[in-house]
Amino acid sequence: MKSRLNELIEQSGYLKKYIAKEVGVTPTQLSNWIAGRSYPPLDKAYKLAELLNCKVDELYER
Repeated sequence: MKSRLNELIEQSGYLKKYIAKEVGVTPTQLSNWIAGRSYPPLDKAYKLAELLNCKVDELYER
């Protein structure tokens, strides 16, 4: 799966540091999710989707 997080974060206008803080992870962990090195647990994915004003399934594409 390809991450759409970077695109969605840019569209939101939020800083990555702010997103990481609101979701409750380190900026490094968020970077890993963006790069596809790891994936957020479901609870964090829902928080991301809420912050980015999208559905959870829109965070990644196949």
